[in-house]
Amino acid sequence: MELIDINEFAKVDLRVGLVKHAEHVPGSKKLIKIIVDIGSEERQVLAGLAEFYDPKDLIGKHVIVVTNLKPRRMMGLESKGMILAAGCGPEDTPVILTTLKPVKPGTKIC
Repeated sequence: MELIDINEFAKVDLRVGLVKHAEHVPGSKKLIKIIVDIGSEERQVLAGLAEFYDPKDLIGKHVIVVTNLKPRRMMGLESKGMILAAGCGPEDTPVILTTLKPVKPGTKIC
């Protein structure tokens, strides 16, 4: 594993997001389209979680979002962020990272 310094880590913009809507991406076995409120706007994020989560169970959850990733197109849709999860190896079941208590959408993670 390569070590990074605090200045490199500071470039990653992590925010609390509130899931407003989630649905399966038609034609994909893995992707869920998630609309997440990050305070200043609502963003569409595609997450490879469909094998592990029912989209309706994500609605109303506070999640941790990387907000400054370059957009990426998948299955004809654009993803503008990444929802963080623990357990991302091929043998793991991902667990979405969340907050212990409700936090205002858009709050910066520090």
